[in-house]
Amino acid sequence: MDQETSRVRRQDNLVRVEVVTTAEQLLHAHAIRAICFMEENGVSARQTYDGNDYQATHIIVYAGEEPIGTARIRWFKDFAKMERTSFRKAWRDPRVIKRSAEFIFDHISRKGYDCVITHAKPPYARLWQRMLGFKPAPGKVPLYFEGHDEPYVELVKHLTPPDNAITPASDAAVLFRIEGYWDVHSEFEAIES
Repeated sequence: MDQETSRVRRQDNLVRVEVVTTAEQLLHAHAIRAICFMEENGVSARQTYDGNDYQATHIIVYAGEEPIGTARIRWFKDFAKMERTSFRKAWRDPRVIKRSAEFIFDHISRKGYDCVITHAKPPYARLWQRMLGFKPAPGKVPLYFEGHDEPYVELVKHLTPPDNAITPASDAAVLFRIEGYWDVHSEFEAIES
């Protein structure tokens, strides 16, 4: 077992996944993406960051206080799209990735969505299928991007929203609460006596 792998296993219990709710967390998410997309894979800054960053929910993964991974979720009428998933090299461990994905799937289904789509290069597509239960999207042709040597494959995963999924029937106070913290009373909510 190499030193990085043993470090990951010892520190697994320090890993936590959160919805980005502060500017500092968003900076951490962008830093992870810069390391993984720009530095490791040579993706341009213009392609790494785009206007969709302002219309998305960002997820940040920490080991203790150190940011180690990130993903972005975009919301469409009948599905959510998980994208820009990236982890620092030392943290590309199946348990860390699976824990992060499960958090994302729970978040998506809590919002009432029963379908998540992602796009991945073939080696990652195989990983997402084996490890996370995605299936190839029927009838979709792989998509090529400028500067990328392999196509992106579209994958789909079906989810089951929980009984407490956010719906129009949800309590009004829940609809005012911070993204992902729907069960936590806001400091501004009146306390009934």
